[in-house]
Amino acid sequence: MRAKILITFVAVLAMLGWSTPAQAIVNGQPDNGEHPFVGELLFYVPDATDSRFTDPGAWFTCTGTLVSPTVVLTAGHCAYGIGDDGEPTTGSNGNDVWINFSEVPDFSSLPPGATYAPDRNEERYTDAKASLNADPDWLEATAYAHPEYNDSLFYLNDLGVLVLDDPVASAEYGELPEEGLLNTLEKKKSKLLFEAVGYGLEGSKLNSSFGGDTRRKAQQRLVNLKGVGGAGGGISAKFSSNKGKNTTGGTCFGDSGGPIFLEPANTIVAVTSYGISPTCSDGTGGYRIDQDDDLDFLATFGVTP
Repeated sequence: MRAKILITFVAVLAMLGWSTPAQAIVNGQPDNGEHPFVGELLFYVPDATDSRFTDPGAWFTCTGTLVSPTVVLTAGHCAYGIGDDGEPTTGSNGNDVWINFSEVPDFSSLPPGATYAPDRNEERYTDAKASLNADPDWLEATAYAHPEYNDSLFYLNDLGVLVLDDPVASAEYGELPEEGLLNTLEKKKSKLLFEAVGYGLEGSKLNSSFGGDTRRKAQQRLVNLKGVGGAGGGISAKFSSNKGKNTTGGTCFGDSGGPIFLEPANTIVAVTSYGISPTCSDGTGGYRIDQDDDLDFLATFGVTP
């Protein structure tokens, strides 16, 4: 999966085999079908590095939310640098991305990456793409990052969109917030609950981790709108990550791009953007999507509050 961890303002990219976690649910509970319109992304970045191979190319996972039959909302760093038929892009419009809306997506059709090491990475990509396109549960799309997204300062415009090749019918979709919604809620934040949803690790320690690739959810509190460590103030919101009164956990590696809903509705106030520690214990940095530039970007895809 694609991981963003903010440590003294440095974004760290983690890559672990087929799916490397990029913010997921710690503690929390199984989703149990509550959010069938939230899915797991699998995508290929042709100029990223996989240490098992002598040539470039790596696979990552993230989370995304269906907000219309053809549009998926995710993080900018989950939509940036994705390949276009295996070739590098300038940052956006890559088509080497798929999404699966199963509660537990099936990766078994993908050939084990280790069998291609160390110098058959290109063949691995070709075989994986053929397997994904042959599986009806994996839906191909084209990725678009926010027009001002900068991978070095990802948390400033960390919004991305997937446009699906074929529409998906759903009884429910994620809903966009009105502009400035979180500002109107900050004073009563102690009385509100938010819910993060995503795929990935259920726990992370410095030398071990567990869980992954299962849709889970966690109730959170809004801590503040000041960002984290002085970064992203007003743009990022900090959400709780620990169990407490009415809260059940937070995000970790596996959830990047996943929705943070205002309970009990399907209104998405932010997408999971970054973690604050490698043990996923110090809160979630959620990129706010209730800002005018983000809503304008989403409107270009026909999606509005």
